[in-house]
Amino acid sequence: MIKANAYGHGAVPVARVLEDKGSDGFGVATLEEGIELRRGKIRSAILVLAGIYPEQLDELLEHHLTPVTGELEVMRKLESLAQRRRANLEFHLKVDTGMGRIGFLPGEIDSWLPEIARLKSLKLKGLLSIFSHADSPEESYTQKQLEIFKRVIEKLRKAGCRLPLVHLANSAAVITLPSSYFTMVRPGLMLYGSYPAPEMASRVSLKPVLSWKTQVLQVKRLPKGSSISYGRSFVTQRESLIATLPLGYADGYHRLLSNRGVVLVRGKRAPIVGRICMDLTMIDVTDIARVEQGDEVVLLGRQGTETISAEEMGRWAETISYEIFTSISSRVSRVYYNSQEE
Repeated sequence: MIKANAYGHGAVPVARVLEDKGSDGFGVATLEEGIELRRGKIRSAILVLAGIYPEQLDELLEHHLTPVTGELEVMRKLESLAQRRRANLEFHLKVDTGMGRIGFLPGEIDSWLPEIARLKSLKLKGLLSIFSHADSPEESYTQKQLEIFKRVIEKLRKAGCRLPLVHLANSAAVITLPSSYFTMVRPGLMLYGSYPAPEMASRVSLKPVLSWKTQVLQVKRLPKGSSISYGRSFVTQRESLIATLPLGYADGYHRLLSNRGVVLVRGKRAPIVGRICMDLTMIDVTDIARVEQGDEVVLLGRQGTETISAEEMGRWAETISYEIFTSISSRVSRVYYNSQEE
């Protein structure tokens, strides 16, 4: 899964590495994400998971992308358009086993299954669904979704539908629920070294592949009683050494980290003080010796013996690690290293 710019890591560079290492294919959310990979010379199968519109057929065919569909009217229109073009389009069928988003409802299978069986230009390549709570594999709802999915598989096969690919397991299920593997799995967050839930750290060892760094832009000594940033949400209680960093919420550094997050400077934790601005962030380095302009500052990752994880940052920002990664904006430069490089 390399949707959302490979979870903020950079879709094309990540896909190139994974393709070189033998990945069978890739999952993206949108047509545009799939086209970006093709233009980046990615040749493996690409599955467009978040739905498509019938008018996107020509681009799907041109770039050899495989859509997911879970809506009868869209499927009918795609079939009609493909027949008119005398073209064949492979697709994956999505069923909604309990997420409440896109997908055919299993309870209505008698109404949509006959139409699947009659398709000519659309070629059924796979079947999928998604768990809503796979980080709790023993939870009854997860088991219920799995059983519903199995019953749909059985009905489709009895109706003569060939299913080369069947997939349900996301990262959480890959870690916790082997019975949901079927013929393909969809690892996402775990590829980037982050856990879908903290308790999964006891089941598998993951290593983060991303560090987010900047440098000190300016260091300034301020007297007691000085206010920092907009709204005077932080006022120094002592003479303080304040360092300014050249990034802000426009870079994806969440504003909710104001007065609650920390960064790493010279191997120590330095608190964020005042409100994070669009382009600048201030930190208190009063208790850290010899901080100067140009010093490395780690926002995510390791420095010395200290580490800040995406999960920890997510707690500060009242969100999840997924959003921390995917919020890192395009104006933040990505630098890639292979395993032999520091």
